[in-house]
Amino acid sequence: MPLHFLTADGELDAITSDAPLPYEERERWRRPYRPGPWRVAGAALALLLAAYMLMSTLVIAMAGTLVEAVVCVAVAALVITYALRLLRVGVWVSAHGIRQVGLFSTTTVAWRDVAAVRTVQQPVKWLGMPRTVQGQALLVEPRGREALRPVLTDHNADFLSASDSFDQAADVVEGWAAENRRP
Repeated sequence: MPLHFLTADGELDAITSDAPLPYEERERWRRPYRPGPWRVAGAALALLLAAYMLMSTLVIAMAGTLVEAVVCVAVAALVITYALRLLRVGVWVSAHGIRQVGLFSTTTVAWRDVAAVRTVQQPVKWLGMPRTVQGQALLVEPRGREALRPVLTDHNADFLSASDSFDQAADVVEGWAAENRRP
């Protein structure tokens, strides 16, 4: 798999480039950061569970009934779908707008409808759980509507214990907003 984001020296192009948005295909939706280790680990565990369920399906199909095997395959397919959706959760940007992808829903706001994108200090959820801690959040405030839930936080599954990565991702999203927003 080609790693276009790496230079010959191993440094990130986005950091060394003078342009704030070094992308050629601006119309394509892209995530401005890599999925974090907590998100990838959760998806890997779900896929491991699905593999176990598929092996169980084989045993059930040979020893049990076909209906039980079909139920096991269906549940394994749901677990695989969950793992893939978990990897897609996050913020996606393009020249069209900003898209906040959740596990069960997706919210898209066009850049012309965005009033402000800013980083603030506020209580944020720790790994998406009800417990809150003091941290940073990237907020998108649409014109004439209620603000979206924080699109990025420094305590979510992508940026926990990686404040530098959060700062870079927030800067990139703010750069997309500054370049594409029309007053």
